[in-house]
Amino acid sequence: MAVPAADFPVVGIGCSAGGLAAVEKFLAHVPVDSGMAFVVVQHLDPSHDSILAELLRHVTPMAVAEVGDGMAVEPDHVYVIPPNKDLSIHDGRLRLLDPVERRGPRHPIDSFLRALAEDRREKAIGIVLSGMGDDGALGLDAIKEMAGLVVVQDPASAQEGGMPGAAIAAGLADIVALPEKMPALIAGYLDHLAQVEGGAPSDDGAARRNLDKIVAALQSRCGSDFSLYKTNTLARRVERRIALNQVGSLAKYVRHVRDNPEELDLLFKELLIGVTEFFRDAEVWEYLRATALPALLARYPEGKSLRAWVPGCSTGEEAYSLAMTFAEVAEKAGAAGRFKLQIYATDLDPDAIRKARKGCYSGNIAVGVSAERLARHFTGEADGYRIGKAIREMVVFAPQNVISDPPFTTLDILSCRNLLIYFRPELQAKVLALFGYALNPGGLLLLGRSETVADCANLFVPVDAKAHLFRRLDLSAALSELLLPGKPKRKPAPIESEAVRSGHADNIGHLTDQLIQLNYAPAAVLINGDGDLLHVSGHTGKYLEPAAGKVSMNVYAMAREGLRGALPGAVQRALRSPGAMIDVKGLRVDGGRSVEITVQAIEKPEALRGRLLIVFHDVATPGKKGRKLAASAGRDALRQDVEQAQDALQAMREKMRTSLDDLTSSNEELQSTNEELMTSKEEMQSLNEELQTVLAERQSKVESLGSMRNDMENLLNSTEIATIFLDVEMRIRRFTAYATKLFRLIPADVGRPLSDVARDLDYPALMADVQDVLRTRLPRERRAGTGDGCWYRVRIMLCRTQDHVIDGVVITFTDISEIRALEERLRKRPNGSE
Repeated sequence: MAVPAADFPVVGIGCSAGGLAAVEKFLAHVPVDSGMAFVVVQHLDPSHDSILAELLRHVTPMAVAEVGDGMAVEPDHVYVIPPNKDLSIHDGRLRLLDPVERRGPRHPIDSFLRALAEDRREKAIGIVLSGMGDDGALGLDAIKEMAGLVVVQDPASAQEGGMPGAAIAAGLADIVALPEKMPALIAGYLDHLAQVEGGAPSDDGAARRNLDKIVAALQSRCGSDFSLYKTNTLARRVERRIALNQVGSLAKYVRHVRDNPEELDLLFKELLIGVTEFFRDAEVWEYLRATALPALLARYPEGKSLRAWVPGCSTGEEAYSLAMTFAEVAEKAGAAGRFKLQIYATDLDPDAIRKARKGCYSGNIAVGVSAERLARHFTGEADGYRIGKAIREMVVFAPQNVISDPPFTTLDILSCRNLLIYFRPELQAKVLALFGYALNPGGLLLLGRSETVADCANLFVPVDAKAHLFRRLDLSAALSELLLPGKPKRKPAPIESEAVRSGHADNIGHLTDQLIQLNYAPAAVLINGDGDLLHVSGHTGKYLEPAAGKVSMNVYAMAREGLRGALPGAVQRALRSPGAMIDVKGLRVDGGRSVEITVQAIEKPEALRGRLLIVFHDVATPGKKGRKLAASAGRDALRQDVEQAQDALQAMREKMRTSLDDLTSSNEELQSTNEELMTSKEEMQSLNEELQTVLAERQSKVESLGSMRNDMENLLNSTEIATIFLDVEMRIRRFTAYATKLFRLIPADVGRPLSDVARDLDYPALMADVQDVLRTRLPRERRAGTGDGCWYRVRIMLCRTQDHVIDGVVITFTDISEIRALEERLRKRPNGSE
């Protein structure tokens, strides 16, 4: 397998207890000319020199060396970490680091694999072999996010299966195999990956169509649309799956997913992979803690219930980091009682949400979480840490698609880091506009290091460029202008470019036509069927003028006196006879100039169909003789008819104007009401989403509490020890089945004082001792008998909550009848007898 020297893969191998034998088996099967470099990171005793390099030289013909600081990585070489050092890689050179003092065990494998992912990206290969604990899981997560390859030893073949098991349980393993089988599987993967990358480019038409088919299949199978994800990201993930399945080409992979729909589930998971950790980019969280959050609290001196949203939360580290930071800031400001933060954390991956809700994390989080925070906000468990109850209750987790589902609204903080980098620019703009809608004016938006608000700079202003923190501006934007899920973006009207205008200015023919039109052609207007002006040609001021009052561009409202009565009838006749020219003669404008108009309903060209053209012609005034001949005997009667007709038309025109104004006003009110209803709808959808989220969270807690209660009852009953729980007022809260042998208890007695219940136990001072334990807070133990000769050890102890608050006592009754009988027999023996 030939690999270019400048672009060769680097394999990081992590192991611990039992790992030496696995490393030897692996290297023994690696060809001497594989073209890969191998870096072995093993947990070593920091106080002793290591002979690991010497041991590995006996199993491989490749050059084996212990790492020195600044050593360049070369293909077909093996590098071994020295004792008491952490290892990193940058620009192809290995760097030795002094281990940082921290609480809990070190995680040198995680540290190196994460650096390897950053340095080699898709050329990084992470291998985890035998070892205890979970070191390596975070590093493998980083490699997978960069589209590298993750290989894990089959736990059944490992001397210690803790590390391989943790990687598999986290869903990170691409290949699970025996160490001796791994080299061939890795080589096959790299060969197929090279074939895919060397095929048609991603912007090739056929490749693009095949990717579209995969996107469509994903949407049909998983319900998520990846069509606006970056093509390169999508193509790279698909290429990995092609190489892992060894199907040869993109076209064959399309057929493969059709025949194997479960492959779409794996691809879906891979597209959702994102690196997350507690307090990632520490300087960002320090800025929030020291500056941004105190400034936000200072805006509300009386206190407030704040809201935050963390979309793309993955397994919850980002959301919990925000909760811990806020709690620390509020406590430092002495405002913990006045401020409350409700965080909504969402992600497309339901498995990630389930893990986030549990709040359980492996021990390697100590790499990024200070010892002080671990002690304050976490509780230690056998296999890692659990988020404390106070922090868990600040965060509500829910599955949600930020692209298509309604957003959470009226937010004060929105943290969306390293999600937008996977989207195309048009989707980035849509999501940023969505965030602008969700945030309150002055709300804070936190983005990742490679993300900006360039497409929505009118909505946000930078607060701190280094932290990539922005503030929502106090701008009122119409809901229709915001790109809410499912709402198409409004395209702006085409604007004539400067180059086109300049070209027209230089066109002699165009200038000549314009000159003739302005100075020699008759004035004319183009209107629609309602009389609204669409275009004006020539000087129309002699015929039309703006009407007083509200501005209107309607020809009926703008017509001068003498034209107003004639225009409506002419337009209606023209509409009834498309293409015909309707002439109206003998009109006088403002009682003076004679005017004729021609109205035509246009049929061709198609673009103007349905419009009407009105042309105005001035008519020369006749001489005295003509006027005398025209003034016949019927002049007075004609004038009277005309005046009546004009009065009627004027009344009709006024009525039409009033109706038009009323309709316009009604339309504006309806439009306003429609926008308000749309806003209310979105808010109700968001509220419904939040309620569903809270309900799901509460249901999960109820189920967990129910399961815990069943376990506790089974445990108490299995001990066969009579147990009674009392509250601080000595009322019965709970009792086990064996307690009914000493006390005449029934389920209805819960809530009654224990002193009211009859008992067979000869212990008259029982209630006094209970009160004494509550007063002194010291346990008490006595022996007491029953009427049938049985004896019991009675132990009274305090009950405490998780917050160390005393809320009652627990009384246990242990049967010691046999011990008592044995003591009596021993007491009755004569001295010296055996």
